Amino acid sequence: MTRTHRLGVTARMIAVLVVLGLAVFPVYWMLVTALTSDEALFGGGLTLLPDLSRLGVFGDALQDGEVVRWLLNSLIIASGTTVLSIALGVPLAYALSRFRFAGKAALGLALLFTQMLPEALLVVPLFAIFRRVDLLNSLHGLVLANTAFVLPVVALILKGAIDGVPRELDEATRVDGGRPPTVLLRVILPLIGPSIAAAAVIAFFHAWNEYVFAVTFIFDKSLQPASVGVAGFIGEQDTSIQSIMSVAVLFTLPAVAFYLFAQKYVVGGMTAGAVKG
Repeated sequence: MTRTHRLGVTARMIAVLVVLGLAVFPVYWMLVTALTSDEALFGGGLTLLPDLSRLGVFGDALQDGEVVRWLLNSLIIASGTTVLSIALGVPLAYALSRFRFAGKAALGLALLFTQMLPEALLVVPLFAIFRRVDLLNSLHGLVLANTAFVLPVVALILKGAIDGVPRELDEATRVDGGRPPTVLLRVILPLIGPSIAAAAVIAFFHAWNEYVFAVTFIFDKSLQPASVGVAGFIGEQDTSIQSIMSVAVLFTLPAVAFYLFAQKYVVGGMTAGAVKG
């Protein structure tokens, strides 16, 4: 290994560490702030290290029934959106990848164009539709709204993965008498598992962090997800900064935990098809 190559590797490692630090530091600073006393916070004694003796602030936050309810609502919405978007996205992606039908190209473009529309533009028409079908102020209504918004992304990701599966495998299964559903379940799904995991992470993160639909469609405070609850929690009177930051950390942890659980599949999904066999 030449000196120039070693310097290049070192420079890349430093760049990765800098980017990683920039991404992680906001969450770390929330943790430090949550574990800082009022005297240190407002008296100029703030440090970069958290005071672990004040971990009880998270227990105090969890004792608040509203915070736990917000997190549970967010978990229900995010899990429902993930499952429904994958359940609908897999057959849609399979149809776009393997079948020929009138309007196929137009449908693909329509899926792409939907991502150019901001959520704020869809709120009013969705609100009118949901009011007619009695889906306002319900968690399953939010699941449907989030699924409608994220489904095109999921379908396009999975279509790209299915495109990378050799058609010869489909044909071999059909020769043995397998119909399209059998091909999808027994041949395609096992091969695109990493891409499904990547799409699931995207769907989960979107639903977990979504705010516009939630604040518009939910009126009952007991049904609010954490994204809305935390935003309102910040504006309450006599709420300490430490309490706000502790709730913010608790809101962040489930999404981080889900990503860490799925990260090996996410990496595999991003690199799927990069090397042809």
